[in-house]
Parts: sequence; structure tokens; C-alpha cells
Amino acid sequence: MKYLPTLIATGLLSLSGSVLAQDAEFTGMSFFITSVGVGNGGDLGGLSGANAHCQALAEAAGAGERHWHAYLSNDADSFADRINARDRIGSGPWYNANGVLIANNPSDLHLYNQTIDKNTSVDENGNQINGVGDNPNRHDILTGSQEDGTAFFPDEADHTCNNWTSSDDGSANLGHSDRHGGGNVSWNAAHASAGCSQQALVQTGGAGLLYCFATN
Repeated sequence: MKYLPTLIATGLLSLSGSVLAQDAEFTGMSFFITSVGVGNGGDLGGLSGANAHCQALAEAAGAGERHWHAYLSNDADSFADRINARDRIGSGPWYNANGVLIANNPSDLHLYNQTIDKNTSVDENGNQINGVGDNPNRHDILTGSQEDGTAFFPDEADHTCNNWTSSDDGSANLGHSDRHGGGNVSWNAAHASAGCSQQALVQTGGAGLLYCFATN
């Protein structure tokens, strides 16, 4: 029994080292869902306006030293001109405001991801985003993307509210931040919106919220 204190101390040191090693991987928030939308439906001021919205909210939350991009794709007339959401968000890894690992890299995010759900879908302040069963439901997140994070094939349909410049005509593809509702569990490509106005986005089940990723 004289060795018990030594064994306990060794175990505590080992546990402490493990915790420290785990904490060392988390270098601050690098993913969040916006607590508020721009407020003008699908008109975000284009990709640059959406990026600026992410940046402003991150700065207010104390994460402004990072470079933030909105997870959005653009429609285009040709494959060469497409802008894919997955190509705009850096290489990862990404953590939410509560230190939970969301994904290690773009492949992890799009091919294997089971991490994004209601519990981990938090805003820049670490607050959970309302989902199915909450009032109001705000789980519809603007993406304009397919499940693999790419823009839609060049076609006649509008998937991005005229490339995020319209609050009138058109539609936007949406993801479900809680992976629930309507039988669709996709976090980035659940269904299209009822329209591009703020009212249409709210009626569909959202508020014009965005996924924001740190690119550095």
C-alpha cells in the first residue's frame, strides 16, 4: 500500500497531461452560426457583404483577429465561374465557441460529418440556435450549396437569391443546423427557401442566418 500515493499522483499527472494536450488543440473559436441575419432577406450585399457580417460578429465576440468567411456558394453560367462554399473556408480544423471540434478539414466536414447538430450549432457567443420544436424555429441556414459544398450545376434555377443580392425574386438553398425537420438531415443542403424576402425566410423556418468559418 505504500506505493498507492505514488500511483495516484502518477495517474493525476497523466490525466492532467492528457487534458492539457487536448486543450492545446483548441486555439479559439473558428466556426459559428450568426446570431442574427443581415436583416434584408437573401440580399446580403453579395459574398463580400456576407463575409463582413461574419467578421463583425466575430469581432464583437472577441475573435476578430481571425479572417472570417460566410459558407456560401454562388450560381454561375459555367462551371469555370462557379464559386463553391467549401473552397472559401480554409483548411480547418474548426471549433465552435464552446470548444467542440466541428471538423478537421473540408473532407471531414462534407463526407463524414456527424458533429453538426442542435447541440453544437451555436452562435458566436456560444448560444444554441433554435431548431425544430423551438419558438421560433431558426434552423434554416443560407448556403446556396449542394451537400458536397459545391455550387449547383449551371441551370436556370436560382439557388442563391441572385448571388446574395436579392430580397425580392428567387430562392436560396438552405441547410438544417439541427439536422432535423421534413425528413432531411443535411446541415448544408436540406431544401430551398420559399423566397428571398426576410418574411419568406422566416416563414420557411429561418431568419437569414449564416455559417461562418475562420480561414486562418
